[in-house]
Amino acid sequence: MKIEKKDLAKSQIELIIELSIEELKPYIEQGAKKVSQEVKVDGFRPGNVPFDILRQKIGDMTIWEEAANIAIHKTIDDVLKKNVEKQIVGQPRVEITKLAPDNPLEFKVVVATIPEIQLGEYKGLKVKEKQVEVKDEEIEKIISDLQEMRVKEIIADREIKDADKVVVDIEMFLDKVPVEGGQGKAAAIIIGKDYIVPGFDKKIIGAKKDEVREFTLPYPDDFHMKNLAGKMVEFRVKINDVYERQLPELNDEFVVGFGLKKVGELRENIKKSVIDQKKHESSQAAEKEILEKVVEKTKFGDIPEVLIEHEGQNMLHELEHGIKEQGGNLDDYLSSSKKTREQMMLELLPEAVKRVKISLLIREVAEREQIKVDAKEIDEHIKEMKKHYHDKKEILERLDSHEYRDYVYNVFASRKVIDKLKDWNIEK
Repeated sequence: MKIEKKDLAKSQIELIIELSIEELKPYIEQGAKKVSQEVKVDGFRPGNVPFDILRQKIGDMTIWEEAANIAIHKTIDDVLKKNVEKQIVGQPRVEITKLAPDNPLEFKVVVATIPEIQLGEYKGLKVKEKQVEVKDEEIEKIISDLQEMRVKEIIADREIKDADKVVVDIEMFLDKVPVEGGQGKAAAIIIGKDYIVPGFDKKIIGAKKDEVREFTLPYPDDFHMKNLAGKMVEFRVKINDVYERQLPELNDEFVVGFGLKKVGELRENIKKSVIDQKKHESSQAAEKEILEKVVEKTKFGDIPEVLIEHEGQNMLHELEHGIKEQGGNLDDYLSSSKKTREQMMLELLPEAVKRVKISLLIREVAEREQIKVDAKEIDEHIKEMKKHYHDKKEILERLDSHEYRDYVYNVFASRKVIDKLKDWNIEK
């Protein structure tokens, strides 16, 4: 076997591999056998057609092409292990460069590798973690929201008052021309919230069921719909129903529904929850600041495009998942944003580059500081996961795979490195 090695741009390595006729011989036999299973020849069972007869029937090239594919598949892993010292990322790109019957096989392999990294300063960066506090009005706002969740709405045969819920038909016009998307049937609004536009609610206070009101209001200059921003819009509003909203009284009876006994317990639980959330946000902000500072101080070699593209795809999947969680889908989101998937990917690439750099420096810090994950930690995690998916065969097989163990190792190792970076850099 002859091998020529060449370094390419973007942390890529090219290997030109040649297999002699003698080295190729066993693969030709395997290729012929595989091809013969798919070829019907009178007098022979599939897979048992003699080589010379098979050549006469289908020609040499079909056999050699199959042999080449088998040879590459069987040899490539060993070739890469022996000739590429750096860690390979992504899938190798393989191209057959010379293939002819009774001649050596030549093929080219191009792999992307982890780029060289010169770590800058990553200790003693003096990052301050924001101190958290909870104001009484924050707690009261949450309590108010909880009361809103249990509000009673009763049909009211009277004029609209502040805090009522009203169901209305809305028509909007610009210079007497209907506004595109400005017509709404049975729209529910809470008086005092100014859902539509500032001043709208006041215009219909005092109206009764079946009453129609017409008025004009200005839209803010920074309104998100450009066709309405800064414009005087004409409204025609028909009142369909009026509801009086009765908020539950804040007392011990109210908090029983949350598994508590006293109003004071509710306030304490809310305070603790808000503090925990703010501490988490503060910790995340400090973590982000540290990583950005270390990235700034670190020199990176040429980052393989495959790494950036892969991270971009991950971010696109994250976006899609988030949209699904809200009951939408990515295609509709892209359509409303007037963007293609390709355009969205281009927008995500700068952040993808940043993520890849962070991932690379975390890996470098782990190696330098000898931060490792014990096999027992991974075993315990997998054991816990199996409890949740004990009746899901496909997931259980995935949990037992080497790929999943590698994934867990990387996640745990990254977390340990980040925790260390916070210990080294957050001012106490």
